Amino acid sequence: MTLIPPTLQAYADRGPGWASWVGRLPRLVRELLAEWSLAPDGAPAHGNTALVLPVRTDAGRPAVLKIGWPHWEAEYEALALQHWHGHGAVQLLRADPHRWALLLERLHREDLGELWDLQACEVVAGLYRRLHVPAPPQLRRLSAQCARWAEELGEAELPVPRRMVEQARSLARDLAGDEATDGVLVHTDLHFHNVLAGDREEWLAIDPKPLSGDPHYELAPMLWNRFDEYAGRVRAGVRDRFLSLVDAAGLDEDRARDWVIVRMLVTIKGELEDNAVPDRDRITAMLSIAKAVQG
Repeated sequence: MTLIPPTLQAYADRGPGWASWVGRLPRLVRELLAEWSLAPDGAPAHGNTALVLPVRTDAGRPAVLKIGWPHWEAEYEALALQHWHGHGAVQLLRADPHRWALLLERLHREDLGELWDLQACEVVAGLYRRLHVPAPPQLRRLSAQCARWAEELGEAELPVPRRMVEQARSLARDLAGDEATDGVLVHTDLHFHNVLAGDREEWLAIDPKPLSGDPHYELAPMLWNRFDEYAGRVRAGVRDRFLSLVDAAGLDEDRARDWVIVRMLVTIKGELEDNAVPDRDRITAMLSIAKAVQG
């Protein structure tokens, strides 16, 4: 069985760093299987930044070996999972942060994508309550990111109304100086497809990109994922999800709204900077969400 899917091998075309990582993957997989006494137990898969290989331990336990492409967002994934101890999140069985390798409990393929979106919001809001614990001190701080965003938004030329850029910049500046912006372990990418069905618990979060931050920062991914389902009722659909998450999680509506606005404008900036041909539909979607949460 080929342990590196051809579609993942094609990531080598993304650039030298990717090519180097893809080239190392076969050896990394062989080493980790041997050192951790694992046997392949199913077809490998991958997301945008990691190989995921079903395995069994020497005791016969089904598990998943995840080897990630080194990038800062995943730098402390193992630490966050260790900190949660499997409460509301996938259980970490073993880790080698230097090789960006995790051994995780095996979950099912079923995610929240098939649930009614507001029902899924209730599930995710329940996970917020469980995952938002005091952050370990090693994590990057959201306030530092906010300070950088405020500066960058001041220099950015974005294809959106200037007043919205200035609004996001002002909010980012204020949030950067707010002591409540740091201190809580936040997932930052919790959405429909990053919650899988489990055996220990009905639903468990996966794939955190953790920060020491503010629980109100979490909502944006639940608003921009499954965007096509708004189908002509973007304003009402966004508001329904937003208020469902706020109410079920016991969050402050105004603070959550501020974070959504900041994240949408920062996402637009990233789309323009990171892609030679920016996705104009994505930019329009982010702008629509920022407008919708403001009524």
